[in-house]
Amino acid sequence: MKLYRSLILFLLIFGYLYSEDTITSTTSSSDLATELAIRAQMAMATPEYLVTPGDIYSIGFLAGRETVTYSLIVDSTYKIRVANLGIINASGMKLIELKREVEEIVNKNYPFSGVQFSLTTPATYNVFIRGEVSVTTTASVWGLSRLSSILTNLTKNASLRNIEIKSQNGKVATYDFFKAQRDGDLSNDPYLRPGDMITIHPFVRSVTIVGAVNRPGTYQLLEGENLTKVIMYYGAGLTPVADISRIEVVRYKDTESKSGQKLFLTGDDVDGDFALDNYDTVTLGSRTDLLPVMYLEGAIGTPGASGPQVSTRIEIRFNQGENYASIVRNYRGYFTTISDTQNAYIIRQEKRIPLNLSKILFDSSYQSEHSVMNEDVLVVPFRQFFVTMTGAVVNPGRYAYIPDRDWKYYVALAGGFDKEKNAFDSITIRDMMGKKLPKKTMIDPETIIDAKNSTFVYYFNKYSPVIVTTLGIIVSYYTVKDLIRAQE
Repeated sequence: MKLYRSLILFLLIFGYLYSEDTITSTTSSSDLATELAIRAQMAMATPEYLVTPGDIYSIGFLAGRETVTYSLIVDSTYKIRVANLGIINASGMKLIELKREVEEIVNKNYPFSGVQFSLTTPATYNVFIRGEVSVTTTASVWGLSRLSSILTNLTKNASLRNIEIKSQNGKVATYDFFKAQRDGDLSNDPYLRPGDMITIHPFVRSVTIVGAVNRPGTYQLLEGENLTKVIMYYGAGLTPVADISRIEVVRYKDTESKSGQKLFLTGDDVDGDFALDNYDTVTLGSRTDLLPVMYLEGAIGTPGASGPQVSTRIEIRFNQGENYASIVRNYRGYFTTISDTQNAYIIRQEKRIPLNLSKILFDSSYQSEHSVMNEDVLVVPFRQFFVTMTGAVVNPGRYAYIPDRDWKYYVALAGGFDKEKNAFDSITIRDMMGKKLPKKTMIDPETIIDAKNSTFVYYFNKYSPVIVTTLGIIVSYYTVKDLIRAQE
């Protein structure tokens, strides 16, 4: 008898370990053993765990002087034989209840037997999922798997408010999973049982609420729920700056316009619980929407980023009377290494007003004399990183600055020296303030490198024709004059 039981136990464990529904071929046996041990501990610590076909339990006790240990396997009949002492029908029974009954049976026959009873391997089983899912399929679960664990791959039409579970005995129950999400109502996120068939129905109405509510989002409504419920329950009420007199509803269903119809509502419509249609979008106005606006534009970037590559514009709402010093300091994270803060300016109507932001950013005591006005545009130019090559080079001009380069690099960029004009690599280097620098220095942005016209031959060739011509005229003049005098 013991050999028979041992063989059955071996076959059950072997089949469990190699079932395609429980593990993959890449899962190691040690990982699986650890997972099973964790599951068993969780089940033993959870009062709601139900006895399930496929569970394997271990029992040990003293029968007189003999130690009895063996495993109990729950089959589909839920009938559990406790040695030769009794049979328990564990259908619908919780683990803690089964443990109590086993201990009572053993102690009744062997008092003070020190009975030990525990779950060693929780069962794994399949449930069936259909309806608004991408693919009708089965899912492998276990005794503590809830409905939420299989709500994946849903279609965009799936309802979380109307999920039907048909049990193996034909009993049908409907669950509102949103209540489990929102209110923590776990009765709407039930444990799944062997043979359950889960049907995801399509939703009836979906409404989006945005603006001055505490929990904006898209919600699936139940029958009879309208504007008041959407604002006060789903949206969790109004924010302190909400303007209840400015409510907009964009309606797409049953409208003649392809872009939808916009309805303007007030607090009276909230009191009257205005009826909402599927796919309506409700926008609650905010008093901050009425604040004046200015724009920050140009060489600005998102705080924490390396810097903008193209001109960017952001909208800034401000309070009347606000000073540019406070605006700039509040948005200091938008200025980067390529923001030319010294040469910023305000565009106000058709005027351009210079504004040195460096003083504001780096001098905490500085207060700007300029107040922010509605529709102002604060433009921050890009800092120019160039080096200027002038004089006796092939292609004089401005060239992109590269860190850690000396003058030879920029001369080469300019095509090299014009040897007719500069045969001795003669240059003058000056910084952006006009200060003369030595040739060995590394070049900084806005440095001017001037290649001197230093070749004697160049100047001789350039001016000798003029000199020769002038001398020729002078010689000819005096020659003619001498000939005239000789004839006289």
